[in-house]
Amino acid sequence: MEHASVLEELQEVLQYRFREPRLLFQALLHRSYVYENPQFDQADNETLEFLGDAVLNLAISHLLLERFPDYNEGDLSRLRSSIVNERELAKLSLQLDLGRYLFLGKGEDLTGGRSKPSLLADSLEALLAAIYLDSDLTNVIGIVSRLFTQYLAIEHLEHPLKALDKDYKTQLQELTQAHFKQTPTYFLEAEEGPDHDKTFFMGVLLDERLLARGSGKSKKEAQQLAAKRALDELRAQEPEDSGQRSDDRERW
Repeated sequence: MEHASVLEELQEVLQYRFREPRLLFQALLHRSYVYENPQFDQADNETLEFLGDAVLNLAISHLLLERFPDYNEGDLSRLRSSIVNERELAKLSLQLDLGRYLFLGKGEDLTGGRSKPSLLADSLEALLAAIYLDSDLTNVIGIVSRLFTQYLAIEHLEHPLKALDKDYKTQLQELTQAHFKQTPTYFLEAEEGPDHDKTFFMGVLLDERLLARGSGKSKKEAQQLAAKRALDELRAQEPEDSGQRSDDRERW
């Protein structure tokens, strides 16, 4: 495939047109190709990979923070790690058929470089860095939001959200059983929006006392946030002297 036609076709796939096509060309240049074709006198995509890793992490962080504003740093990092990793980036690259657009050396090509997970993941990061350098972060966030739609969907995040859900709900249950000999209960206060984009509002009770509320795109997500807020509130009220806790329950 001619260089120009490769660049043109990939821009159609990305739905983004480069002002500086040389950046796109560099993003697709593997070091094995540059070594075998010194006449191009152009750097390979390794430095773009370095920048692209940071750009992608920032874009995904921005999108996750918009969606889960009440999550703490650890929670957001865990969710981001479920998306930004070699396996997921390679899967997305295969869906985009990115491998067919790469410029590889003959040896790398013959040994399956176009479907090698590490090479695909690195090339996708290089591509996002090229878009960033060609435009700005706002454009990159928009493109990442579109390309990573399925990875940002609740179905994809369900497993890490369950892990977070277990963490907070378990911690809250352990705390309330230790101090009050009671287990918290959760209830649905309301739900809003169409079936394909609902928001659920959950509350958490302890012996009919409302501890906290939470909202989310699933009941489990809303419960998790309610449990987190209840934990934060109870821990803020916790007596400093742990030896007095059993006698000071009314302070809670």
